[in-house]
Amino acid sequence: MSAKQPPFDPKPVLELVASIEADLLRLKGMLQPPAQKFDPADPRNKTTDGKLTADGVECCYRMFDEGKSRYSVAQTMKISFAAATHRLNSWRKAGGKKRQRVLLG
Repeated sequence: MSAKQPPFDPKPVLELVASIEADLLRLKGMLQPPAQKFDPADPRNKTTDGKLTADGVECCYRMFDEGKSRYSVAQTMKISFAAATHRLNSWRKAGGKKRQRVLLG
C-alpha cells in the first residue's frame, strides 16, 4: 500500500514567485538611468534586503521637510511606521528643516 500524499499547497510557491518578482523589479530599477528629481518611489532608495539607502533616507528627510506625517512617509516609501518614526527622530537630531540637505545620487 502506498501512503496518500497530502494535497499540493500552492501558497509557498506563489509567495516565492512574488518575492522573486519584487527582487527583479528592484534590480531593474537599480539598472535604469537615475531619476531626475526627488522620487520616493525610486527602487534605488532601498537595498536588496529592504533597508533604506542614503538616498532613501534623504527622501524621507525631504518629505519631513515638506511637512509630511510619519504615516504618509511610511506609506509613500513602503516602510513600517516604526521605521518612519526612527527617521523622523533622526531628521530632528540632524536639525529638522534647518539641516544640511544631501545631494541625491
